Amino acid sequence: MGRKSNRRNPKNSGSNSPKASQLARQIKSFLDNHYGEEFSAKQIIKKLEIRDALSKGAVEPILFKLVDNGSIAKSPRNYFSSKKDPEFITGKVDYVNPRFAFIIPDDPEATDGDILVKEADLKQALDDDRVRVMVYPTKGRGGRSEGRVLEILERARDEFVGRVEISPRFAFVVPDFKKMHKDIFVHRGDLKGAQHNEKVVVKLTEWREGDKNPTGKVTRVLGKAGVHEVEIHSIMAEFGLPFEYPKEAEAEANAIPDTISPKEIKARKDFRNITTFTIDPADAKDFDDAISYRKLENGNLEIGVHIADVTHYVQPKTALEREAFDRATSVYLVDRTIPMLPEHLSNGLCSLRPNEDKLTFSCVFEMDEDAKVLNHWIGRTIIHSDRRFVYEDAQQNIDQQSGDFFAELTHLNELAKKIRKRRFQHGAVNFETVEVKFKLDDNGTPLGLMVKERKDIHKLIEEFMLLANKHVAEFIFKKHNGMDTFVYRTHDSPDMDRLEIFSGFAKRFGHQLKLDSERQVASSLNKLMDEIQGKPEQNVLEQLAIRSMAKAKYTTEPKGHFGLAFPHYTHFTSPIRRYPDMMVHRLLQHYLDGGKSPEAEPWEKKCVHSSDREKRAADAERASIKYKQVEYMSLAEEKDYEGIVSGVTEWGVFVEITETKCEGMVRVADMTDDYYEFDERNMRLVGSRSKKMITLGDKVWVRVVNTDIDRRTIDLEFAENDEKPTRSSAIR
Repeated sequence: MGRKSNRRNPKNSGSNSPKASQLARQIKSFLDNHYGEEFSAKQIIKKLEIRDALSKGAVEPILFKLVDNGSIAKSPRNYFSSKKDPEFITGKVDYVNPRFAFIIPDDPEATDGDILVKEADLKQALDDDRVRVMVYPTKGRGGRSEGRVLEILERARDEFVGRVEISPRFAFVVPDFKKMHKDIFVHRGDLKGAQHNEKVVVKLTEWREGDKNPTGKVTRVLGKAGVHEVEIHSIMAEFGLPFEYPKEAEAEANAIPDTISPKEIKARKDFRNITTFTIDPADAKDFDDAISYRKLENGNLEIGVHIADVTHYVQPKTALEREAFDRATSVYLVDRTIPMLPEHLSNGLCSLRPNEDKLTFSCVFEMDEDAKVLNHWIGRTIIHSDRRFVYEDAQQNIDQQSGDFFAELTHLNELAKKIRKRRFQHGAVNFETVEVKFKLDDNGTPLGLMVKERKDIHKLIEEFMLLANKHVAEFIFKKHNGMDTFVYRTHDSPDMDRLEIFSGFAKRFGHQLKLDSERQVASSLNKLMDEIQGKPEQNVLEQLAIRSMAKAKYTTEPKGHFGLAFPHYTHFTSPIRRYPDMMVHRLLQHYLDGGKSPEAEPWEKKCVHSSDREKRAADAERASIKYKQVEYMSLAEEKDYEGIVSGVTEWGVFVEITETKCEGMVRVADMTDDYYEFDERNMRLVGSRSKKMITLGDKVWVRVVNTDIDRRTIDLEFAENDEKPTRSSAIR
């Protein structure tokens, strides 16, 4: 005879008690959140950490009752599993801290917000990887959707930059990238000669299931950590920026003749005898735009915006074209430019240097004295620039009413002001952010910093470039009511929920925003931007305002541009440094020649690539500035600094130092005066005993306690506020 089974009558009265109902919900939730897995009663008890005897005894009867009512499934071996179908989505990983990541869905409508995935459920996914995720049927404690990664669809990167740590038996690379939370194991034979504490590039080679850390191989030794050139190369490698131009593409560029043939000149509109000049920063070498000015016999004005004709030189299906597309943009780091095109083109053939004939693509406007466009013409031209201005010299000529072309510059400035005024009347938003520039010595050490000042001359150039971009986009759109494939620069309307949050922060500084309509949003934001000029909160509020807006992008969809209040807009004016402008030039000439609309999909893919590369460039530029800020603060005077709370998270408070515009963090773990809890809704920390609140926008005093160039972080602590030091304006 067989042994009697104790499972014959598992349903007992205990399964109907209130505590049993709670346990049943807990068991079902556990199984639903482990879809596709089977568990025995003992395993469930262990997983749920059930310790008291009564509850342990109730688990099996509850399981059978859940099977009977169809809530869960049972295998012949008495293993239990979920019957509820979960949701599956794809998205990108935002690996915010070592404990968990968020998955940002490819389709924002697919889920109620981002999906939280705990570190143990990431299946070795890393930041920005594209993954397939199972979303748990029940939400987590905070009411947020949670899930686990089932599959890594696409690795965002397999190379990292970091510092080597070598022990007698093995080595690790500690990555610089803040969102890479795993050190990379390297066999000593794969170090490529790297020494302890040197910066290297390491490529992931293996990450076996169950291993805590990935294994990698050093591919490039950058040099000693902390040295300027090494750190800049580290940033370039971290963001996948190229160190040199491919030889084949360089050779193609160098083989292009400098001379312009008579046939080419004859095929273009000739502007060589019309007053023309360029206005650029003092350190610029790639002059990709020029302005011509002349008065017409009918009393009107002819203003020409002339852009370097890059696509005349860079032909499709060449190595030069492939490299330009891959880079998609020039990158401007704190001490150097990584150009999209080789120097022979960017600083030579295509650069609109003075006293040289140059090939251009132009948008020429006939205007009246009120700066209203009466007619415009678009086409290929040849120009001869009479003068290369730097911004400061051109501004000086306007201010002093003397010097080369001061009358033309003054008149252009008057026209630009009228165009600008009308643009804001039509609902444009005045986003002008504070830009910091470092003064470096020969070794790259920061000696000081300055805030870049925007004057009338900067706005003059901006307005005429915006005008050209707008008219080119509208010219193509109006041909067939937007049916022709074209590259637009679009900017969606802001998310009102995010604007409401920003409005609450602005209110803490005494600024009121009106958000009843898009037009009201624009005028209200402009009023705010004017009010905060020169105030301590200027940079913080400008950055927060931009973060509350949608991101501008390239697309073939003929949508509008909210920030500029243009129904259609494109990028036409910087083809030396932006690939989308090259696409615009090609499509524009194609339509001017009477060509039919090409298929949109290949152009849309190029738009997506260009938007991605634009983000990479911006991230790299910010990283290089942050590196110099960290280095600068490591050398700065030891004192208490006045600052503004620029961000609040559960693990710390970001503070922007008013004097230096550098941002650091006061970590919650170092705040020993109280136990602080994070109030996410109101973006603040609240002391559990004192009820003291630390909120975005608070004015505080801090001191620097540590700087880490590897991680590009500044650690701060709150200074005592009862004896505030006199703020010094001296900068070492």
